[in-house]
Amino acid sequence: MTKETVYKILTAPEYDVLMREKKFSGSALDIVDGFIHMSTAAQVTATVDLYFKGQSGLMLAAIDQKGLGAALRWEPSRAGQLFPHFYGTLPSDAIIRVDPVTRNPDGTVKIMDG
Repeated sequence: MTKETVYKILTAPEYDVLMREKKFSGSALDIVDGFIHMSTAAQVTATVDLYFKGQSGLMLAAIDQKGLGAALRWEPSRAGQLFPHFYGTLPSDAIIRVDPVTRNPDGTVKIMDG
């Protein structure tokens, strides 16, 4: 993917909601925080390891950030890094692709191309 791509990790039930409703309002944590937490390609592995440890059936949604407009904000979070936060309901047409979360031999989360 390109640097214009941001990522959302979805649990199996969240993915089911996205597929059924063609939109995603956020996880329970997203709703509490008031925005949908996203990551860059470089941040995905740490996000999975910190917040989804031991969970199976995870999906990685690649999202074209250009389609999110001004509702996508880059804000400091973990260790002062800037993370993409989306203030709105994520429409399925902003999603480029969704793949199961898998790992490379070095343990990083595999980011699919194309």
